[in-house]
Amino acid sequence: MLIDDDDDDNFFHSLVLNEMHATEHIEVAENAFKALDYLRETFPPPDLIFLDINMPKMNGWEFLEQYHELSMDHKARVVIIMLTTSLNPSDLARSRQIPEISGFETKPLTEEKLEKILAKYFEL
Repeated sequence: MLIDDDDDDNFFHSLVLNEMHATEHIEVAENAFKALDYLRETFPPPDLIFLDINMPKMNGWEFLEQYHELSMDHKARVVIIMLTTSLNPSDLARSRQIPEISGFETKPLTEEKLEKILAKYFEL
């Protein structure tokens, strides 16, 4: 699942995921509200979420506060990777304090970054 308000980023990241045959389905949520609705209504949850920080209406941090309140059935074994343009060291530090966040990467998602994520969190 891609949670990002930038259509170009979503298009490019979808291409990388598809070219690497990393998934059978990519769900794109253009904002955090749509992502939360999707997660509440869909079972099983996605295996992997790429989450942007800087989004209008509800940013990535606010999404995580709401995500934390979801039932375990809706978030069990979900790997969340912050995928952002932020180079702010405080964002990285903050991400390490949130148990639901598995990793922090800067955009764009590349094949090399995706390979490392898949190798670390999923059996290949």
